[in-house]
Amino acid sequence: MNYKRIGSIIRKEFLQIKRDKRTMTIIFLMPIMQLLLFGYVASTNVDHIPSVVMNNDIGTESRVLLESFANSQYFDLDYHVQSIEEIEKYIDNGDARAGIVIPPEYSEYIKSGRTAQIQLIVDGSDPTTAQAVLSSAGGVVQSMSVKITQKMLGASMPQPLDLRTRVWYNPNMDSTRFNIPGLIGVILQTVTLMLTSFSIVRERERGTMEQLIVTPITKMELMLGKVIPYVLIGFVDIVLALSLSVFWFRVPIAGSINLLLLYSVIFLVGALGVGLNISVVAKSQLEAMQLSMFMIMPNMLLSGYMFPRNAMPKFVQALGSVLPLTHFINVLRGIILKGNGLAELYKEFFILIGFGVFFIVLASKKFKKKIE
Repeated sequence: MNYKRIGSIIRKEFLQIKRDKRTMTIIFLMPIMQLLLFGYVASTNVDHIPSVVMNNDIGTESRVLLESFANSQYFDLDYHVQSIEEIEKYIDNGDARAGIVIPPEYSEYIKSGRTAQIQLIVDGSDPTTAQAVLSSAGGVVQSMSVKITQKMLGASMPQPLDLRTRVWYNPNMDSTRFNIPGLIGVILQTVTLMLTSFSIVRERERGTMEQLIVTPITKMELMLGKVIPYVLIGFVDIVLALSLSVFWFRVPIAGSINLLLLYSVIFLVGALGVGLNISVVAKSQLEAMQLSMFMIMPNMLLSGYMFPRNAMPKFVQALGSVLPLTHFINVLRGIILKGNGLAELYKEFFILIGFGVFFIVLASKKFKKKIE
């Protein structure tokens, strides 16, 4: 064994790595990105839960109770309404995760030493957040009960507060019902991204790019021609995934299947557009695969699939908002678990269309009809 020759090979390999800027970027950026993402995102400590309040009591005691909820740092009392229907609207839209209902006789019951009931409505579609809501609300009510009892010291009174809870959409807080819709989105994103990220670069490696260049086809026509077959393939995949979730995992679809399929097609166009952009800039299929893997992890972590977005810092939530998968998972969980319609998901409709148009146009702009 000649150690000098081995040393020469080692030096040669380091020189090749040094000259490959994309490999250098992945070597140093990937571990930093993973550490930062997991450090900020991998948390199940949910606080500042957006909440809606229906206070039917005009006494000071109810205001003191609501101050206790707000001061706990677990609840943000962002919305105040006058009916259960309004609470349902805010929770359906995803604006609120919890609803607090105080009855008209609350202050009167507290003053007279009787037990006052409080109703807590919880969005059970996310079991992790729902458990945090139930636990935090129970702690606030228990602490308030102790204060009321101490204030009424000497009076013979039962437990002053009775918290009644209602869990909507997923009463048993089954994690499977929550995970399956998100998993469908992740699988669809991963499959489509990997497929289209090879489409243009494969033409270069096989030597068929010259044939495309000499044809009169425009860049936009080429991009659409590359995307449409995979949209059809992705549509078949989404139908298979939904069938498996319903008949195997027993996760029923509460909303419109046709609306869900429509959103899926719109999402596919955007997801495939991301893959096309990777394929346009990549120099080889190996590089395309590396860039695809580089994109997949942020999508899984920031979209709310693995960890609740409520537990993430605000700037991390903002980063997740620029990912098509984040909005598609909201659609999947909204339609499958809550039975949402277009009225509740119209924002996601326009956002996903915007993503699709943006990425397809961007890929056509980046593509050059010439051999480099």
